[in-house]
Amino acid sequence: MVGAAEGEGRAVTESFSPRWLVVGAGGMLGRDLGALLAARELDHSALTRAELDLTDAAAVKTAVAGYDVVVNAAAWTDVDGAETHEAEASAINGEAVRNLAHACADSGARLLSLSTDYVFPGDATEPIAEDAPTAPINAYGRSKLIGERAVLELLPGSGYVVRTAWLYGQHGKNFIATILNAAGQREFLDVVDDQAGQPTSTPALARQLLALGATAHAGQAPSGVYHGTCAGRTTWFGLARAAFELSGLDPERVRPTTSEKFVRPAPRPAYSVLGHQRWAAAGLAPMPDWHDTLRAYLKPANETEA
Repeated sequence: MVGAAEGEGRAVTESFSPRWLVVGAGGMLGRDLGALLAARELDHSALTRAELDLTDAAAVKTAVAGYDVVVNAAAWTDVDGAETHEAEASAINGEAVRNLAHACADSGARLLSLSTDYVFPGDATEPIAEDAPTAPINAYGRSKLIGERAVLELLPGSGYVVRTAWLYGQHGKNFIATILNAAGQREFLDVVDDQAGQPTSTPALARQLLALGATAHAGQAPSGVYHGTCAGRTTWFGLARAAFELSGLDPERVRPTTSEKFVRPAPRPAYSVLGHQRWAAAGLAPMPDWHDTLRAYLKPANETEA
């Protein structure tokens, strides 16, 4: 079995060398994926939202032509804003993905499209399987489900939906950066302890996507849904304490609280722990444990302090 953590699909990518297109390349994940492709010296293009309007079907068809693997990292990510702007969110997360799927169907490219744990209701009590019934509880989840269905409908043999969750990285706003910034402003921080999930670093997800795309291009990865989250589970409270400890801060400054104390316009799933069974069908290992990727994310800061 070739694991993303053990060679990260390097042998596959070197043997088959697909041409890659990353859309949404200006975002947190898109930037890491573009940097990884460049570091591996793989043939690729990376387009930001300003460079490619995904709602323009003709422009999308032109952009996709000539590529073997297309990764859709573009999204409307304002979860709360989607509650009052669902049509706009659905245009980006749903109809734009349909444009990409149509373009890939015409060109023969494989499409890897990022989705979310928010397509589930969050009432599970054990890791959610890739084929579990979907039932979004907010507008953002509904918009992403439109995109999922477009990929699976239009690309039954060459479409890949990769659901992820609790993302963080160096190139965008995220919970860990926010909590560590708040540590310099307040003595104690109250953090929700009744939502469970899997913190996932964008560099780790980029490596997994590279392995999946190369394996798909080689005809060795069944199409369909995959869950791209790190192994293990925790709560936002547990994540905050871990980030404090790894940053040399006193974790006792983080105190548990409930979601009722932080009411948001969009309801959040209480349980977002995803199962990873389908990676075995592609001959790939699941992603590493969230503790390990968090340690790698915070290591530069630790080394600076040392």
